[in-house]
Amino acid sequence: MNYQKEYEAWLSDERLSEEERAELAAIATDEKEKEYRFGGELEFGTAGMRGLIGCGKNMMNVRTVMRATQGLSEYIVTLGAEAMARGVAISYDTRRNSRLFAQKAAGVLAKNGIKAYLFSDVHPVPMLSFAVRYLKTVAGIMITASHNPKEYNGYKVYGEDGAQMSPEATASVVKFIEQIDDYLSVACEEDSPLVKAVPAETDDAYIAELSKVTLSEEAVKKCGKDLKLVYTPVHGSGYVPVMRILKKLGINVTVVEEQTVPDTEFSTVKVPNPEYRETLSMGIELARKIRADVVFGTDPDSDRLGVAIRDEKGEFVALSGNQVGILLLDYILTRLSEDGKLPANAAVVKSFVTTGMAKALCDRFGVALFETPVGFKFIGEKIKQWERDGAYEFVFGFEESCGYLRGTHARDKDAVVASMLCAEMVCYYTDIGKSVSQRLREIYDEYGYVLDCNVSTQYSGLNAMKEMNAVVDALKTVKVEKFGPFAVEAVRDYSASVRRTSDGKTETLDIPKCNCVYYELAGGSFICVRPSGTEPKLKVYYSVRAADEAGAEAALEAAKDAVAALLEKVK
Repeated sequence: MNYQKEYEAWLSDERLSEEERAELAAIATDEKEKEYRFGGELEFGTAGMRGLIGCGKNMMNVRTVMRATQGLSEYIVTLGAEAMARGVAISYDTRRNSRLFAQKAAGVLAKNGIKAYLFSDVHPVPMLSFAVRYLKTVAGIMITASHNPKEYNGYKVYGEDGAQMSPEATASVVKFIEQIDDYLSVACEEDSPLVKAVPAETDDAYIAELSKVTLSEEAVKKCGKDLKLVYTPVHGSGYVPVMRILKKLGINVTVVEEQTVPDTEFSTVKVPNPEYRETLSMGIELARKIRADVVFGTDPDSDRLGVAIRDEKGEFVALSGNQVGILLLDYILTRLSEDGKLPANAAVVKSFVTTGMAKALCDRFGVALFETPVGFKFIGEKIKQWERDGAYEFVFGFEESCGYLRGTHARDKDAVVASMLCAEMVCYYTDIGKSVSQRLREIYDEYGYVLDCNVSTQYSGLNAMKEMNAVVDALKTVKVEKFGPFAVEAVRDYSASVRRTSDGKTETLDIPKCNCVYYELAGGSFICVRPSGTEPKLKVYYSVRAADEAGAEAALEAAKDAVAALLEKVK
């Protein structure tokens, strides 16, 4: 693609707005910027689009949003009049231009004769997923870049089951998108009668569904009013629904007032990602001041929940997504078992990069554990499969990136239901005279210490994805016998759906393909290398088992050094 020609064509096009023209004129002498914006096109992958906000083919803007929506519209038209009448639900978070992008998407759908249900205010990912199911729409659109920095926005498409659109359907949509060469030709009709507000009752129905999966009503009644919980929505869309469900339960909540404001710049944090302790720092500071028990934080689209708890020394510790997942899994299975409500065919689903400790917990309760590639849509597909064949009953799904789901009301990560569950979990342990920190320590004592972490390497430029995939492809060609103290027992190549053991045996993996190399290590540890599907980062995941924390930390450092040497070798 000749970026200079593309740049000049856009700049001289009369259909461009004055604001867009001024933005492009400002980079007239910046060759690197022009090449980035016009040297390629923003890729529409299995999770939709995500990119820097700005004018150009490789950016998030009204033109790329409208083009993507036109492709989606043409796909829906092929499904027939009934699908067009069912329509598409659209939501958005608090990011720059999120509402504008949502309105433009609704207008494009309407121009194509497709009904569009548009939320009147910011609503999180799980409520969009729920709305698709509740309103029985044929699809959904969520405008968000999740936990990414403020300069980003994104566009995610959901199927009629409320999960992110399947790879097969996405491929069809992409074909229609790619046929649209003239980005500025797409028309929209925002004031069409086909653009309708999402009924207000949808919010009530969502909250009612969450109330069905509570597990410790008596403990919450006893302890909820005295619990000191600090919550921050980090300027995002979680504020209203999270506060609503916690108040409904009777949980005493103190909010970080400065971070309840919908702020497109996320001005009080470096990155609005609750996986990071620094993102929760204002919440932790407030918690210390009022002597609170626990801190919750949700990201802009409220599909991720970060948690900090007091340890035995009274200091606040930010838990990893894996630790919260372990605690919730243990709590859910314990309470269902205590109440005699654990289904005989109960099943838990996690991504294969999520902690290896999940298996030990599931084995203890006799619950089946399934692994999927990274991406909650794959967990959603399992739920859909079991609803169809009745083989298993879904009780919990989670990913190490602070994403959790209990219930089948939504088919994506749900920080609202996770907030509810974590709050009642604290009440449950308080009621039996225990802290969450103590319970986590008990789990480690019972099953052995597992240290989970991931390390990301940032890539940049137009070829970032190609370069990351090349590194992963190169790893497949190198035989590795050990990483630090860990012998490699088997290697899974998920791109070929093959598992090879150290003695040369091979077996086929029954799992969707993705470009990823997974090393099974002695003692139940693992290392996994994969390119992120949503941002230019090469990710290395470590799950290290050891007798105690000190041993795990030493083994982890040795494994990291070995991985770094291997990556340097294959570059």
